[in-house]
Amino acid sequence: MVLKKYKNTLFYLGVTGVFSVLIYWIIGQGKLLELKKANLVAHPANNSLTDFVNSMLHNLQDPLAILLAQIVMIILVARIFGWFFKKIGQPTVIGEIIAGIVLGPSLVGMYFPDFSAALFPAASLGNLKFLSQIGLILFMFVIGMELDVKVLKNKASEAIVISHASIIIPFAMGIGLSYLVYNQFAPQGVEFLSFSLFMGIAMSITAFPVLARIVQERGIHKTRLGAIVITCAAADDITAWCLLAVVIAIVKAGDFVGSLYVISLAFLYVLAMLFIVKPFLKRIGDLYAEKENIGKPVMAIFFLLLIISSYATEVIGIHALFGGFMMGAIMPDIAKFRMIFIEKVEDVSVILLLPLFFVFTGLNTQVGLINDAYLWKVTAGIIAVAVVGKFLGSALAARFVGQNWHDSLTIGALMNTRGLMELIVLNIGLELKVLTPEVFTMMVIMALVTTFMTGPALDLLDLIFKGKRESEHVEILDESKYRILISFGNNEKGKALLRLANGLTKKQKKTSVITAMHLSQSDELHSFNMEEIERETFEPIFDESDHLGVKLLSVFKVTNDIETEIAEVANNGDYDLLLVGVGKSIFEGSLLGKVIGFTTRIINPDRLIDKFKGKEGLFENSPFDERTRQIVAKTKTPLGILIDNDFETLNHVFVPILKSDDAVLIDYVQKMIFNNNSKINILDMNGILKNNFVMQSAVSVLLQKFPNNINIISDKELNAAFFKQQDLILISLESWKSIADANVNWPLGNSSVLIIRE
Repeated sequence: MVLKKYKNTLFYLGVTGVFSVLIYWIIGQGKLLELKKANLVAHPANNSLTDFVNSMLHNLQDPLAILLAQIVMIILVARIFGWFFKKIGQPTVIGEIIAGIVLGPSLVGMYFPDFSAALFPAASLGNLKFLSQIGLILFMFVIGMELDVKVLKNKASEAIVISHASIIIPFAMGIGLSYLVYNQFAPQGVEFLSFSLFMGIAMSITAFPVLARIVQERGIHKTRLGAIVITCAAADDITAWCLLAVVIAIVKAGDFVGSLYVISLAFLYVLAMLFIVKPFLKRIGDLYAEKENIGKPVMAIFFLLLIISSYATEVIGIHALFGGFMMGAIMPDIAKFRMIFIEKVEDVSVILLLPLFFVFTGLNTQVGLINDAYLWKVTAGIIAVAVVGKFLGSALAARFVGQNWHDSLTIGALMNTRGLMELIVLNIGLELKVLTPEVFTMMVIMALVTTFMTGPALDLLDLIFKGKRESEHVEILDESKYRILISFGNNEKGKALLRLANGLTKKQKKTSVITAMHLSQSDELHSFNMEEIERETFEPIFDESDHLGVKLLSVFKVTNDIETEIAEVANNGDYDLLLVGVGKSIFEGSLLGKVIGFTTRIINPDRLIDKFKGKEGLFENSPFDERTRQIVAKTKTPLGILIDNDFETLNHVFVPILKSDDAVLIDYVQKMIFNNNSKINILDMNGILKNNFVMQSAVSVLLQKFPNNINIISDKELNAAFFKQQDLILISLESWKSIADANVNWPLGNSSVLIIRE
């Protein structure tokens, strides 16, 4: 019987042992054959440690090892800088660009030359360049898909006037500037036409993705102004990339007449994409429009066409990036279909590959070249020309078509955003040797300044025109009403939070208001599908509110910092209670969970800051995710955290009393009894009810008013059967921490937990 129980183990050990010995014997015999064949005699073994060290050093210098080390360093530094600039209200792209400059010769290369030479040897830059170019092609594919051509049709007249004015004015000023700096700063042998055209296009570009995210984050995407500026940026993007293709053709051909051949081929390529490839893609889109996922063969067709499109434009001579952009622009006009591709491509391109491009740009940006006052004056002149041309050009055009001054200047400030698009143009110019490293560095500084100034410029305009802005719907507050804000990330948590809020107000609907809020990360949302995402997000919540008979208000916002936005809405909205949901981590208590916890401290600087401040210890033994930690730290409003375990009703509620501060729970107990006739089981763990007059009085009042709803229990009754009956555990945050620190092992069963922080 025992032998049968362990037969699999014995068989495994026997087979692996016997065959391992056999393998060792054959290898030994083979070594003797090797020595006989080479007429050699056995010699003492070399120093194994030395061989191992030499092998490791050789492996570290392998091109693949260097590339992987570069990627690790780049992503870490880019995430840290991106986080910092997001915290100060700037687009993360600014931080990522500066991260690239920091890792380049301007900082690390200057002060740590040996480290820079080891991490970025000259021989490795080719691999970095081509991998970053693949990332750019994928990114431009996404940018093309983000463009909503229908918006252009709806507001074509105003958009074309403003966008084309915002191109031609800075383009002309850029050419004028090139006339002044050509003799001193143009590369040797480069014609004035090529140099001036590149300076013109670099001055006139707008960063559509950065602009769209700023519009979303500031909550103006649903306003008339938001619609106009998004339309202008889309028209600007299409026009600018077409112009860039022409400029590249002229530069490569050497003169305008020679470039006509390239432009003719490019025109044929565009016709083929519009009238052959686009209808083909539309048929596929119509077939798969209603499906949740797209099969790998269909995905392969689209990605193959993307590569062919990029290859064609590279061979024609207008750069592979235009092929990626064009392929994205002609994708089937089905929001759901486009989102599938965006979700598959965007994370790889934006998180993994684009930072490589920023660092490659940083390696070519040598701030040290701008080493005297005159060169900084020239840089300031470039910035001034860029701002005047784009900012004022767009603003004056907007004013001419009938916009008021606030909206006109806002459009100008947003159109002046250059961001990543500018870097793409500049890198093409540097690659074609149209720009010198000095001019390239000056233009990169201009891109940073014009993008950085967008946020402060918009804030200043709002301050100047305060009171004259387009009116927005604001809820009329009734201070006598009990106001609950529920913030949810997914539908299931949203419905659970709504059921909980209803349980606290069911019989007091006339004197209470429930608002449901959903926030979306700005870099996870796209202008063409925003309304559809909002509708899909709130539809299940409104269905649940109809089922419960609850009148529900809704808030849908886009932000680059969800935790801070939740706290600000709650703190500034006069809410009596903020409810958020959190689920238990599947890694809780495991070795992997500890490893993930360690890595998130590295990747997310918020955790490091909390650690230094001593705040993180409050949550060490809790199942809170990172977002909940930040909400707890930033919110001043009374806060309820629901650890959802299929929460449905408030029929049976368990309330452990550990501290005198737990008196705040009595108000929630009273609401649950009044609105739901809940049965409350109170556990006096530390004799608080006996020794604390306030708590004793509060519970006595409840016992007098609701004798059938209150039950004082002892810890002897806490068993699996008891917890199985409980729908909710109501506990304060401090008491939860005490229980977690004491490693109290309650058999919670199916109970959900509501943690209250006043």
